Amino acid sequence: MSVALGASEQLTVRTVPVDGPVDLIARLPHPAAMAWVRHDEGLVGWGEAARIAVPGGDDRFGWAGRRLAALFRDALVDDPLGVPGSGPVAFGSFGFAPKNDESVLIVPRVVLGWRDGRAWHTTIGDGVDPLTLLRPVAEPAGLRWSGGSLAEEQWGRAVENAVRRIRGGALGKVVLARDVRVRADGPIDARALLRRLARRYPECYTFAVDGLVGATPELLVRRFGGRIESLVLAGTTPRGADEAEDRALGRALLNSGKDRGEHAYAAEMVREALRPLCAELDVPAVPELLRLANLQHLATPVRGRLAAERSVLDVLAALHPTPAVGGTPTAAAMELIDELEEMDRSRYAGPVGWVDARGDGEWGIALRCAQLEGDEARLFAGCGIVAGSTAEAELAETRTKFGAMRYALEG
Repeated sequence: MSVALGASEQLTVRTVPVDGPVDLIARLPHPAAMAWVRHDEGLVGWGEAARIAVPGGDDRFGWAGRRLAALFRDALVDDPLGVPGSGPVAFGSFGFAPKNDESVLIVPRVVLGWRDGRAWHTTIGDGVDPLTLLRPVAEPAGLRWSGGSLAEEQWGRAVENAVRRIRGGALGKVVLARDVRVRADGPIDARALLRRLARRYPECYTFAVDGLVGATPELLVRRFGGRIESLVLAGTTPRGADEAEDRALGRALLNSGKDRGEHAYAAEMVREALRPLCAELDVPAVPELLRLANLQHLATPVRGRLAAERSVLDVLAALHPTPAVGGTPTAAAMELIDELEEMDRSRYAGPVGWVDARGDGEWGIALRCAQLEGDEARLFAGCGIVAGSTAEAELAETRTKFGAMRYALEG
């Protein structure tokens, strides 16, 4: 079945205000966590009232939106707050490639929200979810690291191959990713990772959906009412060892022709994708610098007003994949990714976030993340390859990007 319901065939939803502030991640009762948190605000959920398994295909966002809308339309909802994220909510994660069949939307039995000084608690159904029994957080132990689909030397040769294709005029940019794996002595508890990520990267969106856990700096789209926002990131450099080096690295990034060109591809694509949907659209011509705990990025904040009523899932369909995770032209980049990466990205670099019954929601790109499967985790990192790229520099960038999830696992 495309929609698997829990205890009943109809969702009964009740939202009530609660006292805040709320430590959202600390309230998660068990490892099967769902989360979307930034600067301590956002949503967490647990239990499953409904699960929508989304089949692969070019219309997967539309298909998912229609199934979810039908589910929410038939629900009995008591929501006196009426704010984005109150009432019934689905957490979701989509595969990177259209053909991927791992995309999923999950409606939790319990959602806890905290934003702008307001807190709320949403429950679905009257039955007791056995998974809500409190389980203490288990820290990962006995980690044993291994290589991924390609060894570093092989991946470096893939980068060199991509640079030759780009210089030959086949395309302007391609994003190549690689993976590493780790095994622990016991099942890896997503809550331990979420807690560390949220503490170290508060400016990122710390997320967990169906075992995919990470902290992404990239907001693909936020839709609250008729207003939308996006944050385009492309072009990366490390943080410095001291303030002087940090500023020098930031200036070099802002003045880098290679990185500015890579960023321009991504910003222009977002402009072109959103223009038909918006009555107003503001895309700054010059990027700014976004500093994270371990990296600096070129960033362009995008804001707009939708021209018609559209769900956040409709906007996702127009945006994904951006050149920040695929390349440009899109079709040529996707073909080259299939040829050179020699791995299945699964849900890495796909959209991850939440959507409510009003069509409001926040979705990022699943970067700086790992897929948890019992005692194993698969980590991902990618880089934008352009004509000026070198294998050595791109490998170094992936090692830095793996650092976020290594910290989450190792502490």
